[in-house]
Amino acid sequence: MAARREDEPLATDYDSARSSHDPGGRAAVGTPSGSGRSARSMQPFAYSHPMAPAAAVKPRGLALMLGWPRVRFTLGISALFGVLLGLHSETPTYVVVARAMLVGLGAMLAFGLFEQWPRRLPKWLARSALQLIGIVVAVPIGAALAYVITTGGNPQFDQNEKRVVGYAMLTFTGVLFAPWIAVGAMLKQRDAFAREQALAFELERSQLERNALDARLRLLQAQVEPHFLFNTLANVQALVDAGSPQASKVLASLIAYLRAAVPRMHELATTLGQELELVRAYLELMQMRMPDRLQFVLHIDPAAEGLQCPPMTLLTLVENAVRHGIDPSEEGGRIDVDVWLRDGRCLVRVADTGAGLKVTGGGLGTGLSTLRERLQLAFGGDAQLRLTEVEPHGVCAELDFPARQQPA
Repeated sequence: MAARREDEPLATDYDSARSSHDPGGRAAVGTPSGSGRSARSMQPFAYSHPMAPAAAVKPRGLALMLGWPRVRFTLGISALFGVLLGLHSETPTYVVVARAMLVGLGAMLAFGLFEQWPRRLPKWLARSALQLIGIVVAVPIGAALAYVITTGGNPQFDQNEKRVVGYAMLTFTGVLFAPWIAVGAMLKQRDAFAREQALAFELERSQLERNALDARLRLLQAQVEPHFLFNTLANVQALVDAGSPQASKVLASLIAYLRAAVPRMHELATTLGQELELVRAYLELMQMRMPDRLQFVLHIDPAAEGLQCPPMTLLTLVENAVRHGIDPSEEGGRIDVDVWLRDGRCLVRVADTGAGLKVTGGGLGTGLSTLRERLQLAFGGDAQLRLTEVEPHGVCAELDFPARQQPA
């Protein structure tokens, strides 16, 4: 058997391989660069499509205005400015800090109020500008209320010149710094909103990609079903036309087989163990049709029976071996199917001793070409399908893909 190359990409089908056979005995099975989908656009082999996580509900009303992170930040900044103002004041520092905190809370409430109200603004007025205006207005009002609260309801501005100076300093500091702090908060909110939008768009794009891949897989699966049915029915027709006494028995076996196989064609994922059951039933049917010309041996590693694979993967390889290898050969031949695990990869080999690659086939374009595309959709760039010639005659199809267990 010719040695296989690990770097060869997915092959097209038997017909293209047979028609492009080279003198050295190896089929030209490479696909043109850039013709396949990139590994990034392909989803890993998981046919289930989980729903995108629901976006967190943004708080509204008082929950937004009085959110603890916002209150904590306001009190912290206000306390810092209160301490700085208290350094040059005869008033106790804790009183100055309390007044600064009250001014900060007033500015915060104005910021949160105009962040949500009114719901609709004139086109010429930006909401951020309205919030800054609200803060500038709220600072002197908040400072006056702070003095009223901290002086027992009578600040005595007309009698105490130092309180007037303190009020002026508190107001000036608030008007000077509060709008800039608000602008920083707005920029942070805008960045957070942009990140949320980008994440939402990415989730939506991923969901659309998964839906598109799912639709494409279903379309390819719909192509596999009639292709397989037409081929198997053609085998029965050949027996009937030849007047073979085996025709009725083969037809009965075929009906029983199709009852088990057709429902699986509609599934998006199956296991290698289930695939091997279908392959065994198919080969038994073909052996009844040509008992003297077909022998087969099946072997699967028990650890590989529960691995995922696209439906009809093994059956497509085996059917091509029968139609393009055993049928055209006068002597018939033998088909060996081997499945095993190695280094986290699943390796599948379907080898026949039939006609080989030198015989040009009769137009099977759907089988392996459809399988190739389904493997691309299922595994992206992480699957390989190779065809090599077997000496003295025959073909070996090898499949290499990640080993993933079928979810329960």
